[in-house]
Amino acid sequence: MLINKRIYLSPGVVGISQFHLRECLISYKLARTVYSLSIGMNSLDITGVKRWKSLVEIGQKGFSSRKISSRHLEKMDSRVAIEENSQDSRLSSAYDTAMEALSSLITHQKRGDRSQVGGKYGKLDRMLMYVKILGLEDHLTNLKIIHVAGTKGKGSTCTFCEAILRECGFRTGLFTSPHLIDVRERFRLDGLDIAEDKFLHYFWECWNQLKDNVTDDLPMPPLFQFLTVLGFKIFSSEKVDVAIFEVGIGGSDDSTNVIKDPVVCGISPLGMDHIETLGDTLGLIASHKAGIFKPQVPAFTVPQLAEAMNVLEERANGLMVPLEIAMPLDCKKLNGIKLSLSGHHQFTNAGLAVALCKCWLQRTGNWEKLFQHASLEEEILPEAFLRGLSTARLSGRAQIVHDSSLKSLNMSGVNGISSGDLIFYLDGAHSPESMEACARWFSTAVKENNNTSLFSPSCSKFLTMEEVWGNGSAKHENESNKIFKQILLFNCMDVRDPQILFPTLVDTCASSGTYFSKAIFVPSISKYSKVTSASSAVPLDSPSKDLTWQFNLQRAWEKIIHGKDVSNKSLQANIAESFPSCKFIHEDISNCSPTDGHFACSVVVSSLPLTINWLRDSVKRNPSLRIQVLVTGSLHLVGDVLKLLRR
Repeated sequence: MLINKRIYLSPGVVGISQFHLRECLISYKLARTVYSLSIGMNSLDITGVKRWKSLVEIGQKGFSSRKISSRHLEKMDSRVAIEENSQDSRLSSAYDTAMEALSSLITHQKRGDRSQVGGKYGKLDRMLMYVKILGLEDHLTNLKIIHVAGTKGKGSTCTFCEAILRECGFRTGLFTSPHLIDVRERFRLDGLDIAEDKFLHYFWECWNQLKDNVTDDLPMPPLFQFLTVLGFKIFSSEKVDVAIFEVGIGGSDDSTNVIKDPVVCGISPLGMDHIETLGDTLGLIASHKAGIFKPQVPAFTVPQLAEAMNVLEERANGLMVPLEIAMPLDCKKLNGIKLSLSGHHQFTNAGLAVALCKCWLQRTGNWEKLFQHASLEEEILPEAFLRGLSTARLSGRAQIVHDSSLKSLNMSGVNGISSGDLIFYLDGAHSPESMEACARWFSTAVKENNNTSLFSPSCSKFLTMEEVWGNGSAKHENESNKIFKQILLFNCMDVRDPQILFPTLVDTCASSGTYFSKAIFVPSISKYSKVTSASSAVPLDSPSKDLTWQFNLQRAWEKIIHGKDVSNKSLQANIAESFPSCKFIHEDISNCSPTDGHFACSVVVSSLPLTINWLRDSVKRNPSLRIQVLVTGSLHLVGDVLKLLRR
């Protein structure tokens, strides 16, 4: 039992496993947090009191080793009041405890590793048992679900669907993955991330019920499976009108595929990704994605390559699924509005979303209620659809962020000091297809920002790589004093092939006249072994981190730039920087000497936070400099950068 902030264990504790010890520590932290939360009940309104008391009640169940006296807590409640900021602090502490509990469910250290889960049941059998334990069988059947799989664009498609149906007046629930900064991003209610206190309520309710029912044959679910059943719990308890679920990986064996009776299914663009899990051909990947089709439930997809489309059609025919192809959205139907998600590829995702929403409205009997006798095929979309398409938001996909720290410096104008511009272009592209879409978006976005391009109309050709690189900069006629530099900030998982990703990125950008002056390769801060929150501490440096993969990325990049391979000896001689040198930003390519281990075009840096600081310092020192940073290759890297920019 827990007495005076100490954990007392039974005499058999000598043989306790590391997992059970971790459980005890989480139990102890939860008990301390609940104790602290209870102190503040006097200063809360009646709604707050009920909310915190429900958390206390939940906290008293769960871990079998935890025993807390409610009478003791009630005495505390009657004696002590706390400031509002202290309440926020304690809520944060409770949230951190939940993140530790979630982290204990991670069964592999990095993406690509096989998840090792004990017990005798298969993945979907376990999921059905978890659903039953939580009493969600009937609730899951009653949810009116849109279920979407795909290689790229499925998150954007789901986001468009949520915004459209919310604008139509429905209460919406959206489940997507992964999160970038905070796990609550995966659960949206009416377009907003679920609130911390509400998340904690449902989290511990699910955790404790599952914990009370684990056996050797049925262990606690791994992270994504837990988050999936948590999504079912949240959306059914919140009584949403529509729940939109994005598949995690694949489809047929995905945790979300315990959804047996969706209203409609969607398959976004397919491509080569997760081949270690789904197979190394487009047909095999399509077979996994088509696994979400349900007998006679309508499904929509976008134009696909023949190899993929043939598989989708064959699976649909076998299940008597009416499969239709949703064409990319015609901009004429937008009545002059602009899609809120950037990039030409978003017209494909928007077209699929519109088809899914129309079908959902029709099958639930809501189309005629809302739009009377309007035809489903009308040229101009309903106003609610237009509002949804123009307001949907999804972080880390074709997102532009101006560094606000520099903006405040320029506005203050202290001692006449101003700085240059630092703009981040963030896109979590990590497959060849998504990298091409990312490159097209980035090239278009920087041209719009600079209001010019490196295209020379007089000679009707794009400037060559050698002509552009020089000192890695370009001056533009409309802003003669501005020096523009495009920099790549990159990392990806070691299961990706940079020799495919980099040529796609470089060639697509070059075809539009966009060239990178520098490339910086950094490790991500996020760890696959830990779930963090927006308030989690960010380490400035991690000198012990293995940077072998980042040097491999640099080697692949330098091969593209110089047209020849860089020897291992050159890379071994090059030690990672804590941050680049001051002169690196302006260094001419002619100074590049790979044989001597000196690179003027790229650098490996051991710390992402220090890299961001270096970029900020570079524009502070040079007011005429505009640095445009493309952050891509990994959603984890994108999330880390967003977290740093918000601080």
